[in-house]
Amino acid sequence: MKRPAVIYDEKAQRMADAMIAAEARHMARRKAELEDCDCKKGMFATAGVTDRRKFLFAAGSSLAGVAGAASLAQAQDKAPPGAIHFNVPDDPTKEQGRAVNADGGYGSRSQFETEVRWRFPTANENTSWSMTPLDKMLGNLTASGLHFERHHGGIPTIDPAKHSMIVHGMVNTAKRFSMTDIKRFPSVTRKYFIECSGNGLTEWNKPTLKTVQGTHGLLSTSEWTGVQFAIIAREVGLKEGGQWVLAEGADAAVMTRSIPMEKMLKDALIVYGQNGEALRPEQGYPLRLLLPGYEGNTHIKWLRRLEVSDKPFMTREETSKYTDLLANGKARQFSMEMEAKSVITFPSGDMKLPGSGFYNITGLAWTGRGRVQSVDVSVDGGKTWNPAHIDTGPENICTVRFSSPWMWDGKPAVLQSRCTDETGYVQPTLQQLIAIRGSNGPFGSIYHLNAIQSWAVNEAGEVANVHG
Repeated sequence: MKRPAVIYDEKAQRMADAMIAAEARHMARRKAELEDCDCKKGMFATAGVTDRRKFLFAAGSSLAGVAGAASLAQAQDKAPPGAIHFNVPDDPTKEQGRAVNADGGYGSRSQFETEVRWRFPTANENTSWSMTPLDKMLGNLTASGLHFERHHGGIPTIDPAKHSMIVHGMVNTAKRFSMTDIKRFPSVTRKYFIECSGNGLTEWNKPTLKTVQGTHGLLSTSEWTGVQFAIIAREVGLKEGGQWVLAEGADAAVMTRSIPMEKMLKDALIVYGQNGEALRPEQGYPLRLLLPGYEGNTHIKWLRRLEVSDKPFMTREETSKYTDLLANGKARQFSMEMEAKSVITFPSGDMKLPGSGFYNITGLAWTGRGRVQSVDVSVDGGKTWNPAHIDTGPENICTVRFSSPWMWDGKPAVLQSRCTDETGYVQPTLQQLIAIRGSNGPFGSIYHLNAIQSWAVNEAGEVANVHG
């Protein structure tokens, strides 16, 4: 059913235009990197195509080697972020490779891998967010350097030797814990996703951004290491009636959120490790709160204080922000749990298939309610569904990668995925969500958009973001 055209208000339109422009700049850079490179060769054995140089597949990129010696500083200027430029020999078997530790002792990625996050172009660069290139991720974990960001007061520089976390309020004994104190406690390591509840906020009323990085890029999965809050709670002793915990960060915004004590005792972690090393500064170094399955805004970074209370603190982030508008104009509050969701990452927006033939549809699915039970895939806009293969073992509150074989006949198609979690919750259509939430905000309900995503493939193989 075709929906009526939507007109944004002036402020929302400026925001949408800025997001579109930022995505367009990133897409232009990616296209430029693909020109005159052989990285597209041999991606698929596609029927009817014999010249593999014709293959256009926007899921990879590389840079040609640049001749001439250069200093390390000059080499870094030539290389993409996180890499160092080295001259490429005609035959690597005829020359000695570079010396061990030539990169200074901390590894770098290949100079031919160029994917980066792109930032929402706010006027104030300290209050913004960046998007993970989901279509370029391999496996089920996000590279630490590509984990999405959301900041309200910039990224603070904190000396871990001077940092501490205070636990006080309705406790028997208020205590201050240094980083050394925290690391003395028994640790656990768990894989969890974090998703911003504003993920896809521009997509409620009409398709706005072109790529999966734009529509779903506020999602990342890491392996986290830290201490269970329940252990800290035993150290301080909880008084009867303590039902909420205020978590506070040490950034310039002094980010604060009220968290139910039930959640804190169930599975909250005080983490200092990410993917085998210390947290990245942009992920909360040296300490952050990790709340499995809750919206990203509650995972307070640069954690410095936990205050136990008998009621929520009604902070800005849970009153005027991070509430969900309903169709009647009222808003639901403390809607922190992220519900079942999935997205096809290949083929996805701004890609182009080289021709009819076999393709392996791939994507990610996740739920804040527990484990993903199943994923279905449709190639006809939801008229028929087929079960996808879960390629990674389902873990609690962790993304899974799924795949589904598809023999494309060269005719227009609409690709969709639908996640069902272990509670029986089924990912809804956009129409089902709007029937509950309405379209009252500047973009609609703004937060918690977990609707089925549609990618339309035309006869030329071009993939576009559409509303199914």
